[in-house]
Parts: sequence; C-alpha cells; structure tokens
Amino acid sequence: MATITTKDGTQIYYKDWGKGQPIVFSHGWPLTADDWDVQMLFFLEHGYRVIAHDRRGHGRSSQTGGGHDMDHYADDLAALTAHLDLKEAVHVGHSTGGGEVVHYLARHGESRVAKAAIISAVPPLMVKTAANPGGLPKEVFDGLQAQLAANRAQFYYDLPAGPFYGYNRPGAKPSQGVIWNWWRQGMMGGAKAHYDGIVAFSQTDFTEDLKKIDVPVLVMHGDDDQIVPIGAAGLMSAKILKNATLKVYPGFPHGMPTTNADQINADLLAFVQRRHQASA
Repeated sequence: MATITTKDGTQIYYKDWGKGQPIVFSHGWPLTADDWDVQMLFFLEHGYRVIAHDRRGHGRSSQTGGGHDMDHYADDLAALTAHLDLKEAVHVGHSTGGGEVVHYLARHGESRVAKAAIISAVPPLMVKTAANPGGLPKEVFDGLQAQLAANRAQFYYDLPAGPFYGYNRPGAKPSQGVIWNWWRQGMMGGAKAHYDGIVAFSQTDFTEDLKKIDVPVLVMHGDDDQIVPIGAAGLMSAKILKNATLKVYPGFPHGMPTTNADQINADLLAFVQRRHQASA
C-alpha cells in the first residue's frame, strides 16, 4: 500500500494512478478514497493523473486518537501534495472533503494548484449561530454523534439507505450495492475519528478561508441535498469566493457524484478543460 507518514507519525494511505495534469480528490465523512472510484476511472481515461487519499482515521490510514480537525486534515493533504511534488493540480472535494480543500488552499497557499471544485460541500459553516441563522441546529450534529456512539454499524446503513443518496424520496430506486459500499467504507475507519469528525465538519467556519482563495472554484450542489442543505452551503460559498462558478442541480442528492456520476463527471471535465482568465 502507498502511504506517507506525516510529521506527527500518522500514516496516510493514497492511490496515485496515471500521468498528466493531477486531479486530487478529497472524500466525504466517514468514507475513503474508494468513494471516488467512478471519477478516478473517468479522469484516468481522459488522460489525467488521479490521486485520492484516506483521511486520517478513515479507511486504510492510521486510526489516530487525535488530530481529527480541519487543520490536521489540511496539513495532511499538504504533506501528500508536497511528497508527490504536484504542480498545476486540480483539487476536488466532496462534503467534508470540500472543507478540507478550502482550508488547504487558504492555509497552504495556491502555488501547486490550478483550480478547485467543491461538491455538496460543508463551507462556509454548517452549524446555526447568531451570525449564521441559516445553519442547522447543533442538536442535529449532537444526534449524529449519539447514533454513532450507540450503534455505528446500524447508523452507517441507515444514512446511505435514506437521506445521503436521496433513497428516501418517492420514486427513488435504491442500489443495495451503493448502500453496502458506503457501509463498508465507513466501517473501515475509526469510531473516534468519525465521532470527532462530526464536530470538524459542522463547526468549522470556513468564511475567512473562502475569502483568501484566488484560483477558479466550481461550486456544485444539489438543491435536494438533505445532508448539507444548499442554502447555507453552496449558495453562500459561491457568493464569498472571488472566482466562483456555481452549478445547482435540481433534485440531486448529497451523494450526487455516485447517483448522478455521468452529469457530475461531464461538468467537472468541462471545468478542468476550460481556460480561465487569471484573476486580478
């Protein structure tokens, strides 16, 4: 297995396939690099180098007891990009991975980066506060932690079988393979990492990070996202970013890179291939 060891001794697992311009994928909570299989195969076939890692505590990376916060997530991603000496990379983040990408760009700069895409992503801030009245109440996230602590295996079946992929909507056709693959990925990771990760993705305020980003960013969000509602997420991020392109997908769920892979892949490819004017 390909791994790097970070400065605090954590082993981060990654995949690195192909040659060409690098596209780096950051997965959502509580999943793994495997959640990007469809995208990685697609972009590999289109002549790109594709890279995806398992976040610390997730998948095949070290099940560390600590460091489950956006600073460590961003630093781990920076360590990977430095180890691979990536240049002109495109960073793509889904959900929590979108937060990781945004924080990485703001914290470590854009010298290795050409552009980014955030899909169903958590920025600018998920939790409801006085300054963020459109967010979700903290009790929602406390409830997720309680369900995880009580019966992680059942929780990790119910989430993909229901709201994550929109399979709880009338007329939806659930894929048992997709549900069990989500469950498999989740159960590979560490309960402590996933428990702490709920705080990381819900309570980190990315507003100032978004303001620092100069590279072009494609903001992709489904308007039927039941996990990260679009109003306080994608729509807000697109307003704050200096160089954003917003794409709203009517009726698409949170897990749209899987359920609607053909559309998402085509739009990502068009964005990656587009020539962008350098921002002032």
